[in-house]
Amino acid sequence: MSSHPPRVFSGVQPTGNLHLGNYLGAITRFVTLQDSHDCIYCVVDLHAITLWQDPKELTHNIREVTAAFLAAGIDADKHIVFNQSQVSAHAELAWVFNCVARMGWLNRMTQFKEKAGKHKENASVGLFSYPNLMAADILAYRATHVPVGEDQKQHLELSRDIAQKFNTDFAESIAANGHQGGFFPLPEPLITGPATRVMSLRDGSKKMSKSDPSDYSRINLTDDQDMIAKKIRKARTDPEPLPSETAGFEGRPEAANLVGIYAALAGKSHEEVLHDFGGQQFSVFKPALAELAAETLGPISTEMKKLMAAPDHIDDILRAGAARARAIAAPIFDDVRRIIGFVS
Repeated sequence: MSSHPPRVFSGVQPTGNLHLGNYLGAITRFVTLQDSHDCIYCVVDLHAITLWQDPKELTHNIREVTAAFLAAGIDADKHIVFNQSQVSAHAELAWVFNCVARMGWLNRMTQFKEKAGKHKENASVGLFSYPNLMAADILAYRATHVPVGEDQKQHLELSRDIAQKFNTDFAESIAANGHQGGFFPLPEPLITGPATRVMSLRDGSKKMSKSDPSDYSRINLTDDQDMIAKKIRKARTDPEPLPSETAGFEGRPEAANLVGIYAALAGKSHEEVLHDFGGQQFSVFKPALAELAAETLGPISTEMKKLMAAPDHIDDILRAGAARARAIAAPIFDDVRRIIGFVS
């Protein structure tokens, strides 16, 4: 049993074009967790600049992610919403972790290999050390739980390794500074509801992505109800009726994807959706999915547009959240300084 009080931390990068995958894979989980945990939700803008960002677009995207959080139902009064760059403990602790983590650990990170591709010599140092900053994001607040998608599990495992190594390397100093047990918790992955991996509407074998050249491959959170319904109607399918059992999705990625989207939006299992629609043609299923998606996402799009029309209000929320985040992180980093032996 952890001696650390339960606390959730997670974040979303402000890299533009938030879409259905971001909503179902992350933001809906954030909303659900508010009812049972103390939550800190961060717009991770320091992570965004591991790849070059246009400054004006970055400002816009930070506000847009914040607007999506709020429009989806995150309560910035009861919980903390802020952008990462306003709290210096993230960068300061990341440097400490740069000196704790081992090169071999980072060399095993598959996401760096995927993002850098064949040109890793030209990748930024920040892209390589990104997982150390992610560990700092979590441990700056001694968070105990992190809602993560499949592609972030390896980074969370690294966060646990870094926390464990820090606790071991400085065990004597940790005890001498009055802390019992490990100073940092070993954060646990938190999965709420169905783990939703949303795929492209044009190719069910590829993840839904903002970088896909076809806008019809994704549902953007800024799409209005008419556009959402239109994209669902135009989504790629196959000529067969929907299967009656999930085993029937074998070799049918587009069918599996659309049923998965319906299930996630309706709060149902795949089996329940197939109970209702199994054996029916897509000409019946797609209008039902279009209506459900438009009803669920349309109000979020409308609220986001209202919020984006008041950027000063969004900035006020981020500043207030950052002040509350600093109040938690600053004393934790002061303890880290004393444990390491820095003179202040």
